[in-house]
Amino acid sequence: MKKIAIACQGGGSHTAFTAGVLRKLTSIPMDYHISTISGTSGGAICSFILWYSIVLNLDFKELINKFWDSISAKTFLEKSLNDFMLSELRNQEEGFIPMYSISPYSFVYKTCAAVSKHFYRPEFLSIKNALNKLFDITKIDQEKSSTRLLIGAVDVLTGEFKVFDSLKGEINIDSIIASTAVPSIFKAVKVKESIYWDGLLSQNPPIRDLISDKPDEIWVIKINPQSSKFEPKSVREIEDRRNELSGNLSLNQEINFIESVNKWIKNGTISLENKKIIKVRIITMSGEVEEILDYVSKLDRNQEFINALMYHGEEQAEKFIKQIYT
Repeated sequence: MKKIAIACQGGGSHTAFTAGVLRKLTSIPMDYHISTISGTSGGAICSFILWYSIVLNLDFKELINKFWDSISAKTFLEKSLNDFMLSELRNQEEGFIPMYSISPYSFVYKTCAAVSKHFYRPEFLSIKNALNKLFDITKIDQEKSSTRLLIGAVDVLTGEFKVFDSLKGEINIDSIIASTAVPSIFKAVKVKESIYWDGLLSQNPPIRDLISDKPDEIWVIKINPQSSKFEPKSVREIEDRRNELSGNLSLNQEINFIESVNKWIKNGTISLENKKIIKVRIITMSGEVEEILDYVSKLDRNQEFINALMYHGEEQAEKFIKQIYT
């Protein structure tokens, strides 16, 4: 069986696409073994759930569906809040209303959070609540698990990239939430003596670290589109494209590193013991879907939107599988 590493790029609600890809990959018998999984931000959550299901021999589809269902906007109040927030953000991007930001440490933010607890489900308000309700990491002996999980984040104070590693016993709910802590929305997350922000600011997702496990292939589930068909001109278009480019920056650098090592091995430039050329395959959304998504929709938790991205992920994964075997 081929030894496969799966890397999941971050992208908020757009990583429902990742959930769909993984649902399909885990539902079809294939001659591969998942040895390592890595992820950042929303990709970190999908990676964690896949790792959890593999190590404990649980139904991944059931677990991933329960998670996304728990954080989706389903009630009238939740849908209203979701739609209002998205509308306000788009109006700000277009310049119709002034840009403003409320610190997650401010009194106003804390007051709004306290009031919201009386109207919305705890899982909808807090991803941490949803994860704590569904998963018990204490059931896993991380250092002895056959599948390895790597989660990307960044240390706010030192600026150093951090990869939480299951083989070092570093995976817990806080380390996963640290990878999703967007600075403008969430407080920095303390893990031991350090505080962390969103992994999108570091490795999105960790790929170079996958080499140590010597996989035959690395499958990257990519959220941000690589290219654009037109020149961004409006404030909204510029912000969308800037976000896509910044989200792909570290990913492209790490893939280029692996491709360079592959080239050196082929050319005999480097001589490594047990050297191996690692093939990198990338799973992306279709161009049609990429065109209709924008930066703000990464915060969209409408249940219909989430489900549509999941189904699209399954479609793209099926095409990916057919390409592998042809």
